[in-house]
Amino acid sequence: MDPAGVKREMEVPAATLATLVEIGEEINASLDLDEVLARAASLVKRLVDYEIFAVLLADASARNLYFHFAIGHRKEIVEHLRIPIGEGVTGTCVATRQPVRVPDVSRYPGYINVLDTVRSELAVPILSKGACIGVLDIQSVRLDDFTPEQQNILTLVASRLAGAIENARLFEGIRRHADTLMLLNEVGMEVSALLDVEELLRRAAESVKRVIDYQIFGIHLYDEKRRVFRQHLAVKYGQTVSEKMEVTFDQGIVGAAATSRQPVIVGDVRADSRYLLCNPETRSELAVPLISKNRVIGVLDLESPQVEYFTQDHAQALSILAAHLAVSLENAWLYEQVARDEARMERELQAARRIQSSLLPPVPSEDAGLDIAARYLSAREVGGDLYDFLRYGPQQMGVALGDVSGKGTAAALYCAVAIGILRSLAPQKLAPADLLRQLNLLICERKIEGRFLTLCYATWHRGRQKLRIANAGQSQPFLFSKGECRRLDLEGFPLGIYEEATYSEWATPFEPGDVLLLYSDGISECSNEAGELFGLERLRALVQEHAWKDSNGIADAIMEAAARFSKDAHAGDDRTLVVLKVK
Repeated sequence: MDPAGVKREMEVPAATLATLVEIGEEINASLDLDEVLARAASLVKRLVDYEIFAVLLADASARNLYFHFAIGHRKEIVEHLRIPIGEGVTGTCVATRQPVRVPDVSRYPGYINVLDTVRSELAVPILSKGACIGVLDIQSVRLDDFTPEQQNILTLVASRLAGAIENARLFEGIRRHADTLMLLNEVGMEVSALLDVEELLRRAAESVKRVIDYQIFGIHLYDEKRRVFRQHLAVKYGQTVSEKMEVTFDQGIVGAAATSRQPVIVGDVRADSRYLLCNPETRSELAVPLISKNRVIGVLDLESPQVEYFTQDHAQALSILAAHLAVSLENAWLYEQVARDEARMERELQAARRIQSSLLPPVPSEDAGLDIAARYLSAREVGGDLYDFLRYGPQQMGVALGDVSGKGTAAALYCAVAIGILRSLAPQKLAPADLLRQLNLLICERKIEGRFLTLCYATWHRGRQKLRIANAGQSQPFLFSKGECRRLDLEGFPLGIYEEATYSEWATPFEPGDVLLLYSDGISECSNEAGELFGLERLRALVQEHAWKDSNGIADAIMEAAARFSKDAHAGDDRTLVVLKVK
C-alpha cells in the first residue's frame, strides 16, 4: 500500500479498522472469488449502508465492463449488460482510475439508468499493478447517501479485493489444470487396483471431459512394432464407440502432434490439408502428444463441430493432463508386468518401486558439456526423493533434486505428481526462480494435508559457461571451484505450503573442473551406531578430496562413505544426489 493509503487507514476509527482487517482475512481465506465477494459485501454492509452492491471487471480486449458479482441487480442485467469503458459512472471510474461519488444520479451526464429507484452512487476503482482491473460499485435509493469517509473505506476495501481478484483469475486460468492434477492424483492413489490399461484410458476420457467439454475424444497409443498410432479409445457425444483407426507419424493432425511433440490446434479442419476425414461433422481439432521418458507413446485428440472451438488454454490444460497421463500409462503397464506373478501386497510394493524408478530419468546421454552422475537409494520400497533433467535445448539444461515430506507410498505418489508438474513446465524453459514459483502455484492449488516438497533447481548454459540456481527449502548445495569447496547459502520456502512464496536466484560462472553437488538430507543426516550424524563438513571434505575424479567417481565416493559411516545399516531416509562437473 502507498504511504497515502497507510495514512488514510490510520485515520479510520478502530471499529471500522477492525472490520477492514476482518475483510482482509476473509479475502485471503479463499480462492473462490464469488465466495470472497459475498463475504466482503456482507462485511462492507456494516460500514456503508447500500441497496445495491456490485463488482464489475474490465474486459481489456472488448473495452467494456461486465458484472462478476452483484446484490440487488436484476438477473438479466447481471448476465447481459456490458458497460463501455469511459461511459456511465463505473465506466468513468475505470477510465480515470479515480473514485466517482454521485450525490444525484439524475444530474450525472451520461448516467446509465439500470434501476429507476437509484438516487446516489459510489464507484471506486480496483487497481492492481498500476492497472484498473475493475470497479467496486454501491448504490442507494436516497440522495447524497455516501460520504467522503465512506469513499475512503470503500477504496481500502477495493485495494484488498485487487489481490483476491488477481489470485482468482490465476486460479480460474489453472483450475482446469488443478482438476486434472487432482484426478490424476486420485488415479495414482488407486493405481495398485488399476492393472488394466483400458480401464485407465476410460478414466482418462472422464477426466478430460471435466477439464474440456469436448464432443469427440480419442486416445491413440503408439505401437512400436507396427510403427503406427492405434486408436485405443473413442468417445463420440458421450458414447464409447469401437473405432480402430491407425495413423503414422506423417498422417493427420494426430501425426502432426506426434512429429512436432507439441500441441496442434486447428481452428477449421476444412482449411487444413493435414486433416484426415473421419468425422464429417468435425470443424476444429486439438491434438496433444503423450510423452514419457522422451518418447512419444501416444496422442490425445479432441474434435468439435464448432469452428475455432479450442483455445491455447485448452491446449495448456490438455498438455498438463497428457504429461500426467503418460506417467500413469507407464505406471499401469509396469503394474501389469508384475501382476501375474506376485501376491497382491508384494505386487503393490514392487510395482510402486518400479514405477518410481521409471519416473527417475537416466543421466542425459546428450553432450551438454557436463559430466553428470545421479544416485538414488530408497529407505523403503518406495521413496520420497526425486531428481530430474529438463532439456532446454542443445546449449542449456535444467537439473532438479527434491525431497517430499514423509515416506512410503504416500510420498512416492506425491513425487509422481510433482515430477509430472515439473515436466509439464519444461517447454516454458523457465529460469530457476520462475520455475519454482510456477511449480509452487500449481502444487498449492490442490494442497495435501501434511505434505510439501523441497526442491533445488539449477540451469546450465553451455555456451555461456553459466550456472543459475534457486532453492525451495532443499539442502544447500556444495560448489567446488578454484580449488575450494563451499556450501551455497541458498534459502527458500518449501513448495506446496504458501502460494504467495517467491524465490531468489544466484548465478555464477561454471568453468571446466568445477563441481556442483545436489543432495538430500538422507546423506548429510545419516547416523552411526553412536547417534553421530554424517554431517555437512564431512560431506564438504569428500567433495574437496575427490573433486579431481569424474562425476561417477565423486558420487560413488560419497555414497560409499555414507554406507561405511552407518555400517551399511538400513537407511533411515532416502539418499539421493546429483553431481555436475564441467568437462
